[in-house]
Amino acid sequence: MAHDTTGHHESNTKRIWYVFAILSVVTIVEVILGIIKPVFLTDTFFLGMRLLNWIFILLTIYKAYYIAWSFMHLEHETKGLRRSIVWTAIFLICYLVFILLTEGGYIFDVYDSGHVAWDF
Repeated sequence: MAHDTTGHHESNTKRIWYVFAILSVVTIVEVILGIIKPVFLTDTFFLGMRLLNWIFILLTIYKAYYIAWSFMHLEHETKGLRRSIVWTAIFLICYLVFILLTEGGYIFDVYDSGHVAWDF
């Protein structure tokens, strides 16, 4: 009795190239924006920060989400597990950005108003 031991599994080569292409495009957009620094993005402020910085933050969050989605195989998990991981991460990232902007703005204002010298 001979058994077929070759095992049939599908190749993920196409999927790997697709993920590589998406992450590469997002990274290339980030690099181009970082090199060019368009004036309309650096002169426009939104919620206390330049619009270009917000674009970098959003693209970085997108890349982190997509890496977790594809390489940690979240796309094949149940909806509850995906939501618990993704929404927790989004909440914590938004909270961190809020705290950093609030405290950074306060510290800048303290140094800028002359209460403390810039000699460190």
